[in-house]
Amino acid sequence: MMKLKNYIYGEWVEGSGDGTQLYNSVNGEKVAVVDTKGINFEHALDFGRTVGYKNLASMTFYDRGEMLKNIALYLLERKKKYYEISYKTGATHADSWVDIEGGFGTFFTYSGLAKRMLPNTPFWVDGDTQKLGANGTFLGTHILTPSEGISVQINAYNFPVWGMLEKLSTSLLAGVPSVVKPATPTSYLTHAVFEDIIESGILPEGSLQLICGSAGNMLEYMKDGDSVLFTGSASTGKKLKSMPSIAQNSVRFNMEADSLNCSILGLDAKLGTPEFDLFIKEVRNEMTTKSGQKCTAIRRIIVPENLIAEVQNALIKSLDQVKIGNPLSRETRMGALAGKDQFAEVSEKIELLKTETELIYDGKQDLVDANYESGSFMSPKLFLNDKPFEKNISHDVEAFGPVSTIMPYKDAEEAAALAKRGKGSLVGSIISHDEKFVAETAWKMATTHGRIFVLNRDNAKESTGHGSPLPTLMHGGPGRAGGGEEMGGLNGLHFFLQKTAIQGSPDILTAITKVYQQGATPTYSEKHPFRKYFEEVEIGDSLETAGRTVTEADIVNFGNVSWDHFYAHTDSTSLNGTIFDKTVAHGYFILSAAAGLFVSGKKGPVIANYGLENANFFKPVYAGDTITVYLTAKERINKGVKGRNVPSGVVKWLVEVVNQREETVCIATILTLVAKKSPFIKIDYKDFAKRLNNLTEKTLPNWGRMKAQEMLEHLEATMKYSTGELETSECKTPTEHIEMYQDSLYNFRKMPQDFPAPFLEDDKLPDLKYKNLEEAKTHFIESVKNYQIYYRENPDAEHLHFVFGTLNKEMMELFHQKHVTHHFEQFGLVAG
Repeated sequence: MMKLKNYIYGEWVEGSGDGTQLYNSVNGEKVAVVDTKGINFEHALDFGRTVGYKNLASMTFYDRGEMLKNIALYLLERKKKYYEISYKTGATHADSWVDIEGGFGTFFTYSGLAKRMLPNTPFWVDGDTQKLGANGTFLGTHILTPSEGISVQINAYNFPVWGMLEKLSTSLLAGVPSVVKPATPTSYLTHAVFEDIIESGILPEGSLQLICGSAGNMLEYMKDGDSVLFTGSASTGKKLKSMPSIAQNSVRFNMEADSLNCSILGLDAKLGTPEFDLFIKEVRNEMTTKSGQKCTAIRRIIVPENLIAEVQNALIKSLDQVKIGNPLSRETRMGALAGKDQFAEVSEKIELLKTETELIYDGKQDLVDANYESGSFMSPKLFLNDKPFEKNISHDVEAFGPVSTIMPYKDAEEAAALAKRGKGSLVGSIISHDEKFVAETAWKMATTHGRIFVLNRDNAKESTGHGSPLPTLMHGGPGRAGGGEEMGGLNGLHFFLQKTAIQGSPDILTAITKVYQQGATPTYSEKHPFRKYFEEVEIGDSLETAGRTVTEADIVNFGNVSWDHFYAHTDSTSLNGTIFDKTVAHGYFILSAAAGLFVSGKKGPVIANYGLENANFFKPVYAGDTITVYLTAKERINKGVKGRNVPSGVVKWLVEVVNQREETVCIATILTLVAKKSPFIKIDYKDFAKRLNNLTEKTLPNWGRMKAQEMLEHLEATMKYSTGELETSECKTPTEHIEMYQDSLYNFRKMPQDFPAPFLEDDKLPDLKYKNLEEAKTHFIESVKNYQIYYRENPDAEHLHFVFGTLNKEMMELFHQKHVTHHFEQFGLVAG
């Protein structure tokens, strides 16, 4: 019997007690033992607060986002084994997909958000800068930094993978170390995924710890700066929240509890409408997915009173079609509850529901390749509450399984009132094509719901369903649902971050925030800012342009080109009662003229205009006015680049346009896409000739078995293949991988040192062609020169490559830059 180890203080530790047995929900067999006896929880928390916090908090948001992506990719490659374990929890393949790959998807989503929207710094500037003094010498803003503590994350048994990863996606990205405490019954699946996260080596030391089994007295050691995230029953959550160590130490506490979620069928959704069919399908899915063990499942089915019979009949017919049994069977559509304890708990709640409401469906399906005695199977149960404003049990008792209750309503007012009787829910849905009904009901029920899901014929194809929390939207709810918030895009990070107001001069705020503040001291240099690569741009890099005098012809011509013939630009007789003395230059002409003044015309690192933000016009510009531009690098934003795009980042530039009286006429922020500096050598035969002066017969490689002359003859051959002087008719890479290989030419990852050359027969290096190294140098340099001339004369040429398939001029150049750099580094020819 496998005893699950705990990952504590950076090592795998086995509990010293007998532990708790875990069972297969499908056949009742023993799966594992969990045990935390002997663990020093106080030391575990301190290890995270010290080692883990130091390592995570020192990383930038961008790097943490890259870390999430790499973990998700690592786990995705190993997903098959998680599915093989997941079925033991009673989950079908579809259930497991939501749990396993849904969890990975959350990591991918937050990685993408980090790369698009978060800075490449360990802190995050939140909101705009506020001017606190009349002259602009005293400013204020806010920064967010990782809370200096550890996060204890207590998860529920129904989603052993997603439950862990959706919490970690925000805590890890925020830079806060965590202790994961999965629910005991299904912790063996959490353990398998967690084990691979640690094995990947991607996380810095101390970032994560895991306990499988009892949490013992761990929460008694919580301190200021720590946080607890709890998913489970509201009663347990309230007990934890009131613990002295949590309440008295200002420990942040987030609770996501089960709730009596509802789904409302609109008054318009009669039998035969698309909405009626969608409603039946949605309710059935929410009752049977994960065997109803979802905190977002539909527990209360709110239906127009004149449609009760139709809904009851249609839903029973639909539930009858659901095959229950062994999740490994292709026929099975609903698996088992998580265990016998869960079965007993749900059964107890069913008996309570029976005291006030009628059990109208007790599906007695025969099991597929399973039996009720060994497994924890339960057929769907449907109740009817004919007087939902009098019989309160449907609004008070939740059976956490395939159980739901139908109840009638008369109008939108009643529908919303019934929805609110759940006393706080994670989600409520409205299925209707009547916009007025939806709007009226949604507004009234919003105060007691964390999410409102509206479904109809217009969005059904793309809908993710009533029960699917999404990383970009908040997951949580008021009242009974716990009052907590998880995910919600970048808002989900705020729980783990300390918000601090920063006050000071423009120079001080620029130094602290790494964002240029208007009024700070600019930095001028002879090199135009647009001639600098992304890494070379410094915050505060500035340019003062020459002046340009605006003419009447400029105003007329811009109006003709843009078709903007607004009277203020064209008709001086219509200006009475306006703010203008005479025809005025277009605002967008001022911006265009400013760009003409500050851009650098030659090709350089700036790739493209990426956007425009916060453009404001303060004073009119008339013919005869002279404008000058002050351009200043305001902020650098790292950017994840995919596919065949140049690795780059975004630079935000402050554009200040003044007139001849030094009055500000326009302020805007422009965004440019700026290339990063390539780590690879440019193909230049003259440069290569100088580098090869340092290469001798005695030069030994830093890796590999090539000698210096063999390396040069190899490089010469690849140059000749790329011009057609030598030809190959075969690419060794499978067709389905060619695109991926070609895309890789555009990134800045170096070629692996152990990459096997696919064109070598029997892995044997070719015989030498030339008498000595000097002759090989001469022929190699000549081949590089011929290569450069060839593509100047034949810019549209394409040739087949052994590994990368057919390459055009651009891709061929990128290949040679990587390839030559690879071999020059092999022989120490790159430094300097």
